[in-house]
Amino acid sequence: MKQSANADRRHSIGAELIAVLVAVTADQPRIMSVENGNALPSGPFELGHRSLQSGLRDWVEQQTRHPLGYIEQLYTFADRDRAVDEAERVISISYLALAREGQAAPADKARWRNWYDYFPWEDHRDGVPPSLPNIIVPQLNAWAKAADNLSVRSERQQRTAVAFGLDRHSWNEELVLQRYELLYEAALVEEAHRNKVKANTLSVFGPAMAADHRRILATGIARLRAKIKYRPVVFELMPPTFTLLQLQRSVEALAGRLVHKPNFRRLVEQQELVEETGAMTTDMRGRPAKLFRFRHSVLAERAVAGTKLPLTRA
Repeated sequence: MKQSANADRRHSIGAELIAVLVAVTADQPRIMSVENGNALPSGPFELGHRSLQSGLRDWVEQQTRHPLGYIEQLYTFADRDRAVDEAERVISISYLALAREGQAAPADKARWRNWYDYFPWEDHRDGVPPSLPNIIVPQLNAWAKAADNLSVRSERQQRTAVAFGLDRHSWNEELVLQRYELLYEAALVEEAHRNKVKANTLSVFGPAMAADHRRILATGIARLRAKIKYRPVVFELMPPTFTLLQLQRSVEALAGRLVHKPNFRRLVEQQELVEETGAMTTDMRGRPAKLFRFRHSVLAERAVAGTKLPLTRA
């Protein structure tokens, strides 16, 4: 019994605070990264931190020089089989934070990166990425067929069809985490080969991130894609004034899908999410465009009922 107790003491448990910090710049969704793009801003929860959120804000500002505005808790991860060091159990408490890239210059070891660098199969604005039907789906099908019994084989095929919009299923942009988890289970992403003989993973599966950070990033993307449909959080990513086209492009960047322009504008105007500033701008073709701003009073008006900014299909 004493030997077992001593063995337990050699294992430590810690809490890590992790931020999925998102911006939209030049019609592209961006996330703040550290360690040459290999990790999300993070740090341990310490006794000196007043709260989890204050600890997160301290770490992010130290590592990136970027203050946090809008923030909400995402999920808590504590899976033993996803830990890098089996002798240390880390509880990862993740948060989604929204910002504007130009608010502060990032620290030397921090940089903004396009989140589609890590999930190239998620961007459908120009149609279905060729890597999906040509590489990813065939490899997932091969993994499903390699199952030991018919039940497992059928379950894998069904999950693949639902997650990747195959057969009679349509592509659901919110299933980001489910798609990544399937690729992990099929050992197609590099993270699945940690502490094992490393396999050569293709670039179409995106670069690996430290620990479980890409899994956490997938969770953040899924949350934001769902949230922009019923809460006006997209305006946290917009400049003080913007055109309706800029707003539309930002929504499309986050969703990885195009929207129907007339329907989108009708929805925004009907719900009185924006108001005209009285100023005009000029796009690249020299045509004038009205400048709008977000109606902050809408937050109080819709606090209970919520808003509806659905992703309108093209």
